[in-house]
Amino acid sequence: VQLQASGGGLVQTGGSLRLSCAPSTSTLRPSVMAWFRQAPGKEREFVAAMRWNSGSTYYSQSLKGRFTISRDRAKNTQYLQMNTLQPEDTAVYYCALTRGSPIVSTLYGSGAYEYWGQGTLVTVSS
Repeated sequence: VQLQASGGGLVQTGGSLRLSCAPSTSTLRPSVMAWFRQAPGKEREFVAAMRWNSGSTYYSQSLKGRFTISRDRAKNTQYLQMNTLQPEDTAVYYCALTRGSPIVSTLYGSGAYEYWGQGTLVTVSS
C-alpha cells in the first residue's frame, strides 16, 4: 500500500497551494490521516491531522489559521490547503496514515503512522 501525494511546486511568497493525498488502494480505510513536513537540515515536523470518521482536526499551533486540512470521503482523499505561504514553509511535505486509533497526545508524532507518502516538494520564493 502506498500513499500518493501531489500538488507541490514553486509559489511566490503570499501564494497558495493545495496538496492531495490518497492511498493507492481504495480498500485502505484510514483512521487518521496527517501531514508532516521536513525542511532542509531540519527534523520532520507535524503540520496537521484529521480523524477520518469524525472529521476532528489537529494543527501545529504555528500553522493554524494559514493551513487547513480536509478530506473527501467519497474519493478517499485528504487535502492540505496552504495559504499565505512564506519562504520558511519551504519543505518536503509528507502525508501519513494510520488505521489505528491514536490518542490525541500521540497523533502529533510520526511514530503513530504506519503508511507514508513519498513526499511532495513545496518551494516558496521570496
